[in-house]
Amino acid sequence: MDIDTTTAPTATTDTDGLTTTTVDGVRTLLAPRSGPVTAGLLFRVGRADETLATSGITHLVEHLALHRHGLSDLHYNGATAAAHTLFAVTGTASEVVEYLNGVCAALRDLPVDRLETEKEILRTEAAGRGRGPGHGMDLWRYGARSYGLVDYAETGLPAITAEDVRDWARTRFTAENAVLWMTTDTLPEGLDLTLPAGEWLRAPEPTSALPTTPAYFHGDAGGVVLTSVLPRSTAARLFAEVLGKELFRELRQKGGYSYTAAAEYHPRDTDHATVTAYADALPAKQDALVGAFVDVLAKLRAGRIEQADLDSVRASALAQFDSPELAAAMLPGTAMNLLMRHRHLAVAGARAEIEAVTVEDLHRVARELWADALMQVPGRGVDWAGLTAAPTASPEIVSGRRHSAVEDARVALLVAKDGISLVTPNDQVTVRYADCALLQVFPDGARHLVGNDGFSITVEPTLYRLTSDALAPLDAGVPPASVVRMPPRDPARIPEPPKPAKAPVRRAWFTALLWILGIPAMLSGGVTALSALLVTRMYSGEEIPQEYATVLLAGIIVSAMLLTPWGICLRRRRQGLS
Repeated sequence: MDIDTTTAPTATTDTDGLTTTTVDGVRTLLAPRSGPVTAGLLFRVGRADETLATSGITHLVEHLALHRHGLSDLHYNGATAAAHTLFAVTGTASEVVEYLNGVCAALRDLPVDRLETEKEILRTEAAGRGRGPGHGMDLWRYGARSYGLVDYAETGLPAITAEDVRDWARTRFTAENAVLWMTTDTLPEGLDLTLPAGEWLRAPEPTSALPTTPAYFHGDAGGVVLTSVLPRSTAARLFAEVLGKELFRELRQKGGYSYTAAAEYHPRDTDHATVTAYADALPAKQDALVGAFVDVLAKLRAGRIEQADLDSVRASALAQFDSPELAAAMLPGTAMNLLMRHRHLAVAGARAEIEAVTVEDLHRVARELWADALMQVPGRGVDWAGLTAAPTASPEIVSGRRHSAVEDARVALLVAKDGISLVTPNDQVTVRYADCALLQVFPDGARHLVGNDGFSITVEPTLYRLTSDALAPLDAGVPPASVVRMPPRDPARIPEPPKPAKAPVRRAWFTALLWILGIPAMLSGGVTALSALLVTRMYSGEEIPQEYATVLLAGIIVSAMLLTPWGICLRRRRQGLS
């Protein structure tokens, strides 16, 4: 857009030097900073807005929007998180304008001819992506919906069409659902953020897969991870810092159990944040680590929090306000709060809140953290600490037709009109069709179902005694919106049914050899044994005559010569080698 006195939007600058305005309906924040211009265009849409059957669509729109920039020396990037999507850029004012204009133009008219290519790029990106210490925690907490989707692969990609991505961009990547921030005090000329009209989208409501908290589950043997969802507050943010200091002091400096022991605070949505605490350990020290980790939490929960620790983290928090270009440094966080409709505090108010936090406030947060805690532990459980094991099996099974596994009749699929269950001697999992988050259908007949609670069942027709119409209730019962039809699988990935054991081949000549060796061997052995018994009885307590002893020894040698090859042949027959 061209900026002039007649068309320029109203701009206001607060006491902290932050200017608020709008550009083409997009709320915009400006603050000056020396050096290159940096900008971030935020949208309130992310992985948590999807379903498991459409997962990956937001990331796909992001990639398509950036494609036309191609190779460039300009530093730019895109990122798709749980509840927002970011397009970021650093460069000259004109370069930033060109980038932002290009992103918005692409969002208005996505290059859908690139759809299949970008899907492959996303799969490659996922294959090389590292996993942090908290990976898997959201799946256990939220299941296969809302914020739990960040722990799943982008399983919706195969079924997403050009019209799907166009519609997603048209309804989510709108002017009303966006916020722009830039490190400049004036809007650069030529900026065009024209986007579809829409409305601001509230952050997704969290789902739950946990019947109760605090809870735990067995996970990665590398260490301990704890997450807890708390109301967003200054006290909670400072508590996370205090918790990290205490974990480091007790688990690394004193106990020597861990190399890494820390805690982090991350806003999740408008009103809540996630605190993540973790510590690693070698296998030999993991039991001790778990005990020491729980002891740290118990100590803080009991209110044994050092004033010196609070003073230390308070000083660090206040130090952020000493930046000479403070308004620009605060832009990303302020823009995110504006996007999420979270309250914005001026510097004076933020300082006052930090200074007002007390040890009693941290004590309250410690109790809240424990009440909502979910722990991943190696080795033995932590029921002794008051945590409940998270469910690893479904509480009930369906009443349906039984289809036993070919290899083990104790394993079976139960297929009913309303759901399917997998039962084994030690476990049971059920997915109700009405609560099915994803049904992947493969051309070879396989099915993979994931329930809203995160439990999954894979149906491989080659491994079960299934008739051609056995899965008809499943296909009819799962909502169409949850179905993703998959491309053909590599034949090597389709499991083979167990092959029946081959009957041993009976060769006539080998059977004859067994008889030829066996009869003389048994006769010789029997005669020799009987002769030895008679001789020992006749000469009980006396020396056996030399001629009898010689005959007996010869009989033993002959018997051994006959019995040895017969025994070898008999063993080969039993092993099925002949």
